[in-house]
Amino acid sequence: MKIITHTSAKNSLLKIKDLILHFDKKGKMLSDGSRNQIKIFELEGKPVAIKAFGLPNLINRVAYKYLRRSKAQRSFDFAQELLNRGIGTPHPVAYAIQEGVFFGKSYYVSNHLEADITYRTLVQDPNYPEWEEILKAFTRFTFEMHEKGIHFLDHSPGNTLIVKNGANYEFYLVDLNRMEFKAMDFETRMKNFSRLTPHRDMVHIMAKEYARLGNYDPIKTNETMWQKTQDFQERFRKKRALKKKLKFWKN
Repeated sequence: MKIITHTSAKNSLLKIKDLILHFDKKGKMLSDGSRNQIKIFELEGKPVAIKAFGLPNLINRVAYKYLRRSKAQRSFDFAQELLNRGIGTPHPVAYAIQEGVFFGKSYYVSNHLEADITYRTLVQDPNYPEWEEILKAFTRFTFEMHEKGIHFLDHSPGNTLIVKNGANYEFYLVDLNRMEFKAMDFETRMKNFSRLTPHRDMVHIMAKEYARLGNYDPIKTNETMWQKTQDFQERFRKKRALKKKLKFWKN
C-alpha cells in the first residue's frame, strides 16, 4: 500500500497505515454511501475522517494506475491548494492507494471537523436562526472562492460545512476531488450556484449579494443565476425519470 502523508503527519505514517488496514472493522461510521464510505478514527489523540472510495470500473482502474491522479490524491492535493489560497477545508493528513497490476481502493485522510450545519440545513429549514445572514455570508465565501480562481465543481448542499464562530460564520469545503483552478467568467460563476437550491427566494438573496460584491448588474445576475438553477433542475428531473424507467424495465 502506497501512503503519502502531509509533512505535519510524517511521524504518524505507521499509525495511519494501521487505521486504513482496519477500516472495515473499526471506526465510527459517518457516511455510508452506495459508492464511498467515511469513518471517524482517532489519530494522535485527535479525530480524523477517513474516506474510502469505492473500487472504480476497469477502465478507471487502468487510468488511475497509469494516466491520472486518483480521487484520493486529488482530494489531498486540492485541500492543500485551497489552504494555500486561504479557503477553508479540513486539514489534509494523508492519502493511500492499494497497489497492484491495476489500481485498487483508495483512501483520503483529513482532520475531522465538527460543523454546526451544512448549506443543506438552509435549504431544508428557512426558519433556521440567522438564515438570511448565513446565506449572505455563504455567498461572500463563494465570491471569495471565485475571485481566487477556484471552481468547485461539486458545489452542492452537503459539501460546505458551516461553523459559527462568535458573531461570524466560517465555511469549509469537503468532497474535494473535482476542482479547477482558473479565472472564471460571469456565466461560469452563475452556473456554480446552480446545484445548491431549487428555491427561488434563496437564489434571489444570493444573486443580490453576489451582484453587490462583484459590481454586476443585479437584474442580470438574478435572472442568470435563476436560469442556471432551472436548467440544472430540469436535467436532474430527466435523469431521475430515466433511472426510474430503467429500474422498471429491469424488474
